[in-house]
Amino acid sequence: MNPSELLDLVDDRACLNFLASMVRHKSYPETVGERELAIFMHDAMTELGLSSELQPVSGDRVNAIGRLPGLGGGKSLLFNGHLDTNPVTEGWTVDPLGGVVDDRFIYGIGVSNMKAGCAAYFCAARTLIEAGVRLKGDLILTYVVGELQGGIGTVRAIEQGVRADYFINCEPTDLGAVTLHAGSLHFVIELEGTTRHMSKREEAVDAIAAACALVPRLNGITFSGAGSAEHRSVNRANIGVLRGALSRDFHDWRAPQVADFVRLAGSARYAPSQSEDSVFADLRAELDRLEAEFPGLESTVYPLQGDDRPRMSPFEVDQDSPIVRAVNAAYAQVRGQSQPTGAIPPAAFFGTDAAHFSQRLSMEGVVCGPGGRYNTMPDERVDIPDYLDAVRIYLLAILETCETV
Repeated sequence: MNPSELLDLVDDRACLNFLASMVRHKSYPETVGERELAIFMHDAMTELGLSSELQPVSGDRVNAIGRLPGLGGGKSLLFNGHLDTNPVTEGWTVDPLGGVVDDRFIYGIGVSNMKAGCAAYFCAARTLIEAGVRLKGDLILTYVVGELQGGIGTVRAIEQGVRADYFINCEPTDLGAVTLHAGSLHFVIELEGTTRHMSKREEAVDAIAAACALVPRLNGITFSGAGSAEHRSVNRANIGVLRGALSRDFHDWRAPQVADFVRLAGSARYAPSQSEDSVFADLRAELDRLEAEFPGLESTVYPLQGDDRPRMSPFEVDQDSPIVRAVNAAYAQVRGQSQPTGAIPPAAFFGTDAAHFSQRLSMEGVVCGPGGRYNTMPDERVDIPDYLDAVRIYLLAILETCETV
């Protein structure tokens, strides 16, 4: 049976039904629902004939790992996706756990990030198995927990021996092939000035005024040491928290006095040619300039404390890698056009578990998944054609990478 005939065997309705059943699980991190969805995936893979296990992560949390052993002679391919989702926000007009499908979209919390990707590679494998296709290389399906906490589940999977020749991480990229994304770090900046009553404001060192000058500079920063224009393109910082008042106790009831203390918290994105140390050096240099502008101001910057979760490192793969070429070719066959490839925004600013496979195991892979444009918003949804195309793209990538007997 040739690849085109196999594409015709994809059951669109069954694929949508399977995704809807995943959406109906409320799988917030570290909840019973997260574990129940892992068990659901384990049972589904077992029923399909895969060798599946519930792999311990921490406490009651488990990953679902399925394997379809090949007959030898082909490369192994691992699919990676997370089961945990962001919480439901205000503003939804459909049931976020209903698995609602209309003529354009499938809706639900986590459907874009990233249950559509998870369901798509399950359905691709199911199509091949039900068609009787036998692969030379191993096919591994990983459904992990704790990606929203730095990739806890994927790190534990790696520590317990999960690996392959190549991987596809199915985070939402609107089906673009992301071959470079930024690393992520979180930082805290403290500014200490000198207070005076507003009547003597000219004698003060206003920490809030200094913070107001600093925020747009950091939000517009490009870090030093980028190895290429593409690397510079994934540089970004954002100040998400700013609190200022009198003293470190934040006495905010005394508005007539000039604030002498501000604490800011932010996040930075940096490229593989840069490092956490170089990012902090650049932040320090910006603070030195601020101190010169506000004589008497004292500033410190340090990593966000109390966070023992894995770090989301930068990810990069050569665009000529066999797995990138396989996904590019699959996309072209399914959609009849070239696949967007490279450091594609906004996905290039995401952190993903791809970095863990790349950094810890030196595996080559690519980030490519359905969803993205309606990610992390009320009425989160995925275009039905994008989801169904993902099933077919993954199916072709499996055939190209693992090869058939």
